[in-house]
Amino acid sequence: MTRVRTMLRYVMGVFYALAGYAHLASPEPFLTITPRWVPLPETVVFWTGVAELLGALALVQGWYPKLRKAGAIGLALYAVCVFPANIHHFALDMARPDGGLGLGYHVPRMFAQPLLVWLALWTGGVTDWPLRRR
Repeated sequence: MTRVRTMLRYVMGVFYALAGYAHLASPEPFLTITPRWVPLPETVVFWTGVAELLGALALVQGWYPKLRKAGAIGLALYAVCVFPANIHHFALDMARPDGGLGLGYHVPRMFAQPLLVWLALWTGGVTDWPLRRR
């Protein structure tokens, strides 16, 4: 199980590093799905990119387990915090005449968000649930 956890930790790290880079290099798509009630959307998108990059680095580093756990908790909280943007994106797409990306994209994405929260916590060593040995 340790190998699987380590491998998935690196996959998560690469995923979040690429997402963080995308937030910084090309913020426009993220700005379009940011709900209107979010203050200073450009600043929020910038800092979410920085948070993803720092979380990814903390998650994959191997020299300080407490930093790995902090990165995992940070990425889990991040996934919870951006969920309103995912819902907003879903609503925007469904309101388009062509249906945007469609249910085949958005429904799995909605279900994947809690999985990303758990995966960050599990790969970062914060929890062993539900895979702990008895």
